[in-house]
Amino acid sequence: MKVLPVFLSVAALMAGAKVRDARMSGLALAACLACAAALAQEKPRLATTQVEIAGEVKRKLGLTVEDLRALAARKGGAVAAKSLPGDRPPRYQGYVGVRIADVLDEAGIEKEERHALRRTYVVATASDGYKAVFSWGELFNTPIGQGVLVVYERDGAALDEGEGRIALVSLADDRVGPRHVKWLQRIEVKRVPE
Repeated sequence: MKVLPVFLSVAALMAGAKVRDARMSGLALAACLACAAALAQEKPRLATTQVEIAGEVKRKLGLTVEDLRALAARKGGAVAAKSLPGDRPPRYQGYVGVRIADVLDEAGIEKEERHALRRTYVVATASDGYKAVFSWGELFNTPIGQGVLVVYERDGAALDEGEGRIALVSLADDRVGPRHVKWLQRIEVKRVPE
């Protein structure tokens, strides 16, 4: 943010230099007030309350936490994440959500072309622009897919503002952070061109 250096420069000018006329001091005061107002503005809200499912799907969806709970119930119940053996400290213990594969099945991935699924990948995007990518094969054809969850609860309570009301975790990943998408806003199904 470039406002802070300008604010500090104007403050130093007013404190260290003699202001020769009233007009100059008025301009300096106005600049200080403008900078202070800019600094006082709230940061944009990152927490999400709905995740959009889009791209190469039959039905575009906008799912709230309540919708995800209902989907989990239709698919046999919510998935409760447990720590993996040897996990120190526990990474995902206490998360509750629905498998991303179930969410994508609900939207219906387009597959009219032969071998289209082989070229399909999924991009999970946060409201701050952070992205994580999964291949179709990874989600639907390996054990990793069983542990990729769209989560809405942790330790019996709704996710807090620090993660957004909806997030994504990948339980089978060796490294915790790269595919943990806080403030999940969009899940988009894409294709690598032929």
